[in-house]
Amino acid sequence: MTTHAPRTAHSVTLPATLDEAVAALTAMPAAVPVAGGTDLMAAVNRGQLRPAGLVGLGRINEIRGWQYQDGHALLGAGLTHSRMGRPDFAALIPALAAAARAAGPPQIRNAGTLGGNVVSAAPAGDSLPVLAALEADLVVTGPDGGREIPVSHLLAGRDLLAPGELVGFVRVPLLHAPQVFLKATGRTGPARAAASVAVVLDPAHRAVRCAVGAIAPMPLRPLEAERWIASLVDWDNDRGLAPEALTAFGEYVAAACIPDPAGDEQLPPAVLHLRRTVAALARRALGRALS
Repeated sequence: MTTHAPRTAHSVTLPATLDEAVAALTAMPAAVPVAGGTDLMAAVNRGQLRPAGLVGLGRINEIRGWQYQDGHALLGAGLTHSRMGRPDFAALIPALAAAARAAGPPQIRNAGTLGGNVVSAAPAGDSLPVLAALEADLVVTGPDGGREIPVSHLLAGRDLLAPGELVGFVRVPLLHAPQVFLKATGRTGPARAAASVAVVLDPAHRAVRCAVGAIAPMPLRPLEAERWIASLVDWDNDRGLAPEALTAFGEYVAAACIPDPAGDEQLPPAVLHLRRTVAALARRALGRALS
């Protein structure tokens, strides 16, 4: 498995279906499911994880594509970032395709999967703010059958996966409207986000949805800023918005996600810079979506 690990997994199971994967995890609760392995194997190499067994998901074809269902796209958890970055997928869910193309170097994009990005729940996961802004749901398969949970509930720890459960699909509404993903990278690693913003327009409900990633353990939704800016958009004509409103929206989002400290304290320079970065990303993302 790795030259750095003093101990390897005792067994590796390669199921061909989701049901077989659930059965394998149920039979061996200490086993860990693995798809691309971009996060799991890094943890093994750092000595943070010593799995008793692995259940490989790479041979399960049913989770490697997508299908349409009641105005939604049912995305297989095994979709790689490279696959989601292609033009046909970008025409379906543009912001998720943009996030997939920004997910790191080719070797990461070729191996890393949508489901792995969600279940790992790393703060800098590029797909997470997009899924939060789209208000996506997870279709979970387990020994007791299937169920759906909002992505935000899993990321916040409000509804965790039970033993033997797997994320099989991600259910995303097809809004057929502009959506944008932008991120700023830092010095912590190649293409690793220091801050990211997803903005999604929902003309049917005259709504703007925004989620900010990488600055907190889970994506943040500035709901008041969303409602305020949606009330100013000219939904009936060209969706026009004054430049001052765009600037104010960016500042509103940034202040909601990185509030001023209590009393007379000041934000540290690094945090103040991060807030300015979030404001710029939110302003630009909304401007691109509206144009």
